[in-house]
Formats: sequence, structure tokens, C-alpha cells
Amino acid sequence: MEIISQLLPFVFLIAIMYFVIIRPQQKEAKAKAEMIAALKKGDKVITNGGFIVVINKVEEEFLSVKMNDDVIAKITKDSVAKKFQDEI
Repeated sequence: MEIISQLLPFVFLIAIMYFVIIRPQQKEAKAKAEMIAALKKGDKVITNGGFIVVINKVEEEFLSVKMNDDVIAKITKDSVAKKFQDEI
């Protein structure tokens, strides 16, 4: 009986850590993976560097993005932070 009463706070702490830290991070990672998998030509995205670019070509691990009329760059899919919405 003493062992259970001593282990109960640790079990409770692990449960709190799971629901407060681990589970939300897993949920966010899954949502980002789904967003990256759904990228297509013509989508506007924001990169981790803060650039708003238009996807020109989707490859297996890379994206060709159009920064302006003259500049086309190649970036990794992981460097996409989120999709850009024109809601101003």
C-alpha cells in the first residue's frame, strides 16, 4: 500500500505532462505534415525566413518557389511555416 501511495504522484505528474506538453505537440506536428503534403502549384506560403512566396513546382522533397517575376528559388518542404491567406 505504501508503494502505491509513493508512486501515485509520479503517475499523476506523467499524465499531466502528456496532456499538457506531448499531446499538443504531436497534434501540431500532424497538422503541419498534412499541410505540407497538400501543397500544390499556385499556393501562397510563408517560409520560416518570413518570405511570402508562390509555389511554382512541387517535387518530392523540394519546392520551386517564385519570389517575384525574376527570382525562382528552390527550398525544402520543411522550411514552409504556413499557408498565406489574403485576408486584409
